[in-house]
Amino acid sequence: MNDLRIRSAAPTDLDAVLAFWKVAAEGTSISDDRAGVERLVARDPEALLLAERDGELVGTVIAGWDGWRASLYRLAVHPDARRQGVGSALLTAAEERFVALGGRRGDAMVLDENELAHHAWKAAGYAPQPEWSRWVKPFTGR
Repeated sequence: MNDLRIRSAAPTDLDAVLAFWKVAAEGTSISDDRAGVERLVARDPEALLLAERDGELVGTVIAGWDGWRASLYRLAVHPDARRQGVGSALLTAAEERFVALGGRRGDAMVLDENELAHHAWKAAGYAPQPEWSRWVKPFTGR
């Protein structure tokens, strides 16, 4: 996979990333918009990792580090590039980033119904943590 390049996203990549997620990612989040991704890149310029092959975006992962937890979001691989090591390369880059920052465990957000993702995460050594559930509250109208 020598032709695969992993790099951090720049502000000029954001429109392409949002368009890519519509093709390659499952589900959406309240912050999956231009403003949300701009804030991410402005706050932590190395958090959004992109995988490119021949200048084309083929994968993404958000490797968010808050100084305490290493959180993984938006692992997405273009349907035409799946099962070619793109996801593994992105996770390796994210994990290396976390270890360099002092992270001790990666937490991944994975949709319960996304069976394809379950296989990918399991292959990378991740497992569900059944004793925890995610609780959310959107901050709208404030």
